[in-house]
Amino acid sequence: MLSRGENELLTQVGPGTPMGELLRRYWYPIAASSELIEKPTKAVRVLGEDLVLYRDKQGRPGLIGPQCAHRRMSMLLGIPEEDGLRCPYHGWLYDHAGKCLEQPYEQAEDPGSTFKDRIRIPAYPVEELGGLLFAYLGPEPRPLVPRWELLVRDGVLRDIGAAIIPCNWLQIMENSLDPVHVEWLHQHFFNYVQERLGRKEIKGNPVRHKKINFREFEYGIVKTRMLEGESEDNEDWQVGHPVLFPNILLSGSTSRPTFQIRVPMDDTQTLHLWYTCYARDPKAPQDVIPFYNVPVPTIDASGEPPWPLLDNNSGEDMIAWITQGGVADRTQEALGLSDKGIILFRRQLKEQLEKVRAGEDPINVFRDPDKNRYIKLRLEDRKLNSGSFRPGQRRQGGATKYSPVLNEEERAGK
Repeated sequence: MLSRGENELLTQVGPGTPMGELLRRYWYPIAASSELIEKPTKAVRVLGEDLVLYRDKQGRPGLIGPQCAHRRMSMLLGIPEEDGLRCPYHGWLYDHAGKCLEQPYEQAEDPGSTFKDRIRIPAYPVEELGGLLFAYLGPEPRPLVPRWELLVRDGVLRDIGAAIIPCNWLQIMENSLDPVHVEWLHQHFFNYVQERLGRKEIKGNPVRHKKINFREFEYGIVKTRMLEGESEDNEDWQVGHPVLFPNILLSGSTSRPTFQIRVPMDDTQTLHLWYTCYARDPKAPQDVIPFYNVPVPTIDASGEPPWPLLDNNSGEDMIAWITQGGVADRTQEALGLSDKGIILFRRQLKEQLEKVRAGEDPINVFRDPDKNRYIKLRLEDRKLNSGSFRPGQRRQGGATKYSPVLNEEERAGK
């Protein structure tokens, strides 16, 4: 277990907190590029800060404070211009650095006024990669946006799912360092959910863990497992799944890899993104990567669980995270042998906190373009438990249950 102070150290992400300072060394995806097609502005919350994401008339993304410095009207209603976003209340125009460029009435009344030059609102850099919009809220000089393999891979189809999960980012990440939950939450509990829903489809031949292991590598931690009936030659043990520090799990298989990206909005909310590549040969480049929302299961006031949303891995994971509370009370936990990965991740967080305190870059802060062209990652060829349904039944995976790419293929009979 952790002390209350240790739990607060690892879970508080706002400005000025130690973990907030560490996490501000990284770029975060805050939206899919396609979300700004029909609506040029979007309210976002990142690391405890409310901001407005927008795209100007030149197509450039920007991220600025939520209110105009003049009379505090919301910039979510701002008007995109060639060089920034204009407040609709009195026409004050802000550029991508948050600098006020125009104050129409003041400049008409006093053409020599320098008032606008003294006005700024918060603003942060935004970059676009792989159909995602990334924001950086940390100190300069800013690092490079990591060119992880999935973001820059050629010859694939992609889609992006999202959910706002009402809990702290750390309990979501700790789930990624917990292989054994697959055996129970995604098999036995799944079968119980099917029973509650009156369905006959169940997962047979359940996997059982024989042993688990974790090893640190250049980009974070690799988790491996050995199941009953397997040897150390099996790819579950030899390859495993990487967890990229501080907030990404690579899951799935080589033919359908998925980034699960956890973006801390604040201490009790997390933007969870599912970024999936499908091994398809697209006839034409995917100009727009489809975006979809993943429903979030919550227990209602009557105490009734949302059973229909719990028949897939993502729904099962989310209900486990959410029912731990907004911030899990780790002073009350009782860790066992299966929790060695969680202990390792917490140690890694503390080590990287110390590096930031010492004025050093933590891991996965990239500054050398030659090392950031294409960051290759290794993953198993098959997905654990992918064939665990009884014959004749199609396995429902995680968030890809709601995937527009897969649903389109199903409609087309592929």
